[in-house]
Amino acid sequence: MMFKEKVEELLNSFLQTREDLFLIDLKISAANDITVILDGDKGVSIQDCLDASRAVENNLDREEQDFSLQVMSAGLTEPLTQLRQYQKNIGREVEITFNEGEKLKGELLRTDATSVTLLLRYRKPKDIGKGKIDVEEERTIPLSEIKKALIVIKF
Repeated sequence: MMFKEKVEELLNSFLQTREDLFLIDLKISAANDITVILDGDKGVSIQDCLDASRAVENNLDREEQDFSLQVMSAGLTEPLTQLRQYQKNIGREVEITFNEGEKLKGELLRTDATSVTLLLRYRKPKDIGKGKIDVEEERTIPLSEIKKALIVIKF
């Protein structure tokens, strides 16, 4: 069995025992530096990272293959890449960059297998007279049109 396949198998076995966690990315460099990025329906704790690290590291033989292992959670600055990440962030503000480069900010209302729906809040000029009015509108965006989606961090 190849080294990468062995790591994937060990990681998948661990994730089957922890259905609240899911894999975002697994990278293995030519020098066998393993980087695992996890996310969870209710976040990822340090203990979750330790448990995943032990599940992989304790089942690999350093005599057979030398490696380094780093397990981390997907940070707030990381883009949303999977449907479960969109689902866990419903109610939060996101900034979406479209494939053409246009950007849009709104509250994530719902998501399904093919699209996300945002609630957009903005002000626009009145049709008649001076001044502006507050507008709320829902916009459904196909996932295929999204280049990048980031959570907006507010302080």
